[in-house]
Amino acid sequence: MLTRKQYELLLFINRRLSDGGVSPSFEEMKDALGLKSKSGIHRLISGLEERGFIRRLPHRARALEVVRLPEDTAYAVQRGRTVERRQFSPTVIRGDFKAALPGAAASEAGEAVQLPLLGRIAAGTPIEALRDPTSSIGVPPALIGRGEHYALEVAGDSMVDAGILDGDTVLIQRAETAENGQIVVAIIDDAEVTLKRLRRRGDSIALEPANKDYETRIFGPDRVKVQGKLVGLIRRY
Repeated sequence: MLTRKQYELLLFINRRLSDGGVSPSFEEMKDALGLKSKSGIHRLISGLEERGFIRRLPHRARALEVVRLPEDTAYAVQRGRTVERRQFSPTVIRGDFKAALPGAAASEAGEAVQLPLLGRIAAGTPIEALRDPTSSIGVPPALIGRGEHYALEVAGDSMVDAGILDGDTVLIQRAETAENGQIVVAIIDDAEVTLKRLRRRGDSIALEPANKDYETRIFGPDRVKVQGKLVGLIRRY
């Protein structure tokens, strides 16, 4: 799912590339979206890149490539814990409302799906997580796909440049493997749980923050276990 600003930025970049073949500058993006600083543009671009909509081209200034555009005709905008549907063409939401979701329950198709809320996870110094399986949270079905999912509350600011803020609720698809570059729930030494971007470096695994104030941590492959992959986010304003 894209936020409204991510969607607007994606269309703006695509339009400029189509018109002149050159990516807009960060200053132009900031003005086009009515933002006060370019740091917000950096976060939006990181979010679009993470979701596979754009690609940064190496060794070239102002080089962005639009990989894909949203596909459907109904675009969902997240506001707090609700989803407001507006008619755009295209959209970023493709939900399977008929499929049963293991580990989740919905009273009727299209109603909120109840996911287990398993506690807090660190986007900073690792802290205890997955400790409260008795709570649950309702989420729109369009935010998740097939498979088993759960939710965690984020504590810390090490993933802010990926658009993940302290206090956000992240939606996780249970998985034991992940592709290089995906944001994952990782357990370190069977004791510490954290939310980071996973990178494989030879025989080692790097857990990368999305905040320059934090350092990447590197471990042997036997010390890190993937417990899930980030698929969505809910923010309360």
